[in-house]
Amino acid sequence: MTTTMSIRELTRNGNMMGKYDYIDIEDRKSHEYKGVFVSAQYAEDVKNFLDDKRNKEKQEKLDRLMQFAGKGRIHERFENLTSSQIRELKAQEQYGE
Repeated sequence: MTTTMSIRELTRNGNMMGKYDYIDIEDRKSHEYKGVFVSAQYAEDVKNFLDDKRNKEKQEKLDRLMQFAGKGRIHERFENLTSSQIRELKAQEQYGE
């Protein structure tokens, strides 16, 4: 079972949590949806669901980022050279001495 309440009603009637599976919270004046309170019997399921969802989102972001990882590696012949030394070496290779 479910119902819709304001936060004020919920705080005044805390025992209502035992009667419902979840309670939608709504601002009575603006009729704006604020969230949901879940009964204790479903709390662990909801936590696990949200943790899985967050982990999936993090993994998707990491996968998108990893597409570009390692793309900016410097060739071995340019290691330990400054940027100006690399430019000089490239110019010499391209135009000769």
